[in-house]
Amino acid sequence: MTVVRSALFLILYVVSTLLLGLLYLPLLLAPRSVVVAATKIWLAGLRGLARLVVGVSWRIEGLENLPAGPVIVAAKHQSAFDTFLFHALLDDPVYVLKRELFRIPLVGWYMRASGMIGIDRSAGAKALRSMLDACGEALAEGRQIVIFPEGTRVAVGESRPYHPGIAALAARFPDVPVLPVTLNSGLLWGRKAFLKHPGTVTLKVLPAMEPGLAKRAFLDTLQTRIEEAGAALPHPGSPPL
Repeated sequence: MTVVRSALFLILYVVSTLLLGLLYLPLLLAPRSVVVAATKIWLAGLRGLARLVVGVSWRIEGLENLPAGPVIVAAKHQSAFDTFLFHALLDDPVYVLKRELFRIPLVGWYMRASGMIGIDRSAGAKALRSMLDACGEALAEGRQIVIFPEGTRVAVGESRPYHPGIAALAARFPDVPVLPVTLNSGLLWGRKAFLKHPGTVTLKVLPAMEPGLAKRAFLDTLQTRIEEAGAALPHPGSPPL
C-alpha cells in the first residue's frame, strides 16, 4: 500500500504542479508579492496532498522563539518535504539555494520571480558577497532568510560540516536574530527515497543564537544545538504528544 500511495502522490504532485505552473504564467509579470501568495497556495495544496495521500502530516514546536519581522533561519534539511513547510511557518520566506535550480522549467521560474536567492557555488568569495548583498536587500524588505547550513539534504543520522556562509550572515547583520531550526522529516520521506511513510513530521524552532560569537564558536554552537535537538525529537511514526 505504501508503494501505491507513494506512486499516486508523485503523479498528483507532477500533474498539479504542471497545471498550476501553466495557470500561473501571467503572474510572472505581476509584483513579487503576488507570486509569493500564489506559491503559498501551491505549497499548501502539496502539504494537503501529502497528508491525504501518503499520511504525512506536520507540526511546529517553538513558535514562541519566532519574532515578527526579518530573521535568519538556519535549518536542518533532510527531505524535499522541508521546502513545503517554511511558507507555512514564515510570512515571506526567501531561500538561499543553488542557482542551477532556477533552470527547472516552471518551478525555477517562480523561484526566481518570488525573490529566492540563487548562489553560483563555483564563484567562491564572489558568491558569498553576492549572497550577503541579496540577503541584505531581502531583510531590509522585512523578509525571512532560510538557509541550510549543510548546503544540501542530508540523510538521517548523518551530518556534514556547516558552511561558513551562515556565520558570515550573522556577522554582517548582527541585529537580525539567527534561529536554529531542526526537524525529522527524513524518517518518513527520505533524502532521495521514492517511498513516503505515514507519520507526523516535527519542525522545531530553537531560541536565537547569541550575538557576537566568533566564527568557529558560532558554527560549532549552531551545529551542536541543531543536531542535539533533532536527535531528541519524537519519532514521526508516533502520535503527536
